Amino acid sequence: MKHKINKSLLLLLFIFLLSFNVFSQISFEKGYFITNTEQRIECLIKNLDWRSNPTNFEYKLSDNDEIINNNIKSVKEFGIYNNLKYISYNVKIDKSNENINNLNYERNPVYNEELLFLKVLVEGKSNLYFYENGNLQKFFYNIDNSTIKQLFYKKYLTTDNNIGKNSLFKQQLNNDLKCQTIDLNKIENLEYKKNSLINFFNEYNTCSNSDVKNYDRKVKKDLFNLTIRAHVNNSSLSIEKSISERNVDFGNRLGIGLGIEAEFILPYNKNKWAVVIEPIYRSFNSEKTSDVSFVSGGKLKSIINYSSIEVPLSVRHYLFLKNGSKIFINASYIFDFSTNSSIEFNRLDNSSYDSLKINARNNLAFGLGYKFKERYSIEMRVQSNRNILGDYAYWKANYNTSSIIFGYSLF
Repeated sequence: MKHKINKSLLLLLFIFLLSFNVFSQISFEKGYFITNTEQRIECLIKNLDWRSNPTNFEYKLSDNDEIINNNIKSVKEFGIYNNLKYISYNVKIDKSNENINNLNYERNPVYNEELLFLKVLVEGKSNLYFYENGNLQKFFYNIDNSTIKQLFYKKYLTTDNNIGKNSLFKQQLNNDLKCQTIDLNKIENLEYKKNSLINFFNEYNTCSNSDVKNYDRKVKKDLFNLTIRAHVNNSSLSIEKSISERNVDFGNRLGIGLGIEAEFILPYNKNKWAVVIEPIYRSFNSEKTSDVSFVSGGKLKSIINYSSIEVPLSVRHYLFLKNGSKIFINASYIFDFSTNSSIEFNRLDNSSYDSLKINARNNLAFGLGYKFKERYSIEMRVQSNRNILGDYAYWKANYNTSSIIFGYSLF
């Protein structure tokens, strides 16, 4: 049985790889780029929904043309229509980090000049730009196509080892973006965050009677899903004790499990990645009578009552299909919390011979599923072997489970 389960696991992994190859293409969308020689090229750009600002991008001149790679050194601007826009610019940037462990005693900016793709957030009389690389987030601005400058904000250590804040960006905005509807109090309440700065630049451009274009569109994204899931489990268990004839194969059992899944969609890479947690109640009960020589009557009855709450912590990747449905694959690390579970060994007269307490070790699982219209889902999941007798040095337990899981998303 263990050999059969391992074959299923290998088959599922093969399907994973095949799925990535067939479905994981991110779509090419209508866009353009402008070269350093001011040539504008209409094309299809591969939209990676970049979390960190890119240094290159891939494009095709038409659907059937080959993919071409372009980079920041040869392009001054590129964009995807009604979606995003990046410009390349040699900026002076201070890359001080807000991580407490990386703070120093330097209060003032330390600039280095770099060629960067800046993401355009607001376009008008005054423009707002954004640069992100990992945990580093910096904002830039200019007015009437003047030099692009960094809006400076920095946390630093004071001489008494407290955390100080240099909010120079407020002074910059107060000096450069003056308008009737904007007073000092409004600037003092600004935060060095995307939404706060976008709202401010929108107000300034409106106050200045300038046309305003927002690239950071507020599209409602379903970033949390709660799903009820019914598990149909095919489980098997065999146990053995070294230097003993007390080996028992409990065989296969079908069982039902019930879980509730909380899914947190990561808000980048076009919502293709998610972190999932799902408490599941499941049980395995079986009985086996074996011929033995070491008890009176020559037979030993083995009874397992195993119930637990499994808690898979999963990383999920979605592969979108054209009809609004999607395929997903999971890799899970499963925590198992057993409750009043044991394996009992009884003689034929039902007197107790021995008892083992079940304390399961954690294991892995892989799943392949399909979701329809954000509401209904079905998944095939295969788990690696789980040792449910982890507290016993001389016992070995092979517990394996494969499941078909039906889901209904509440929201």
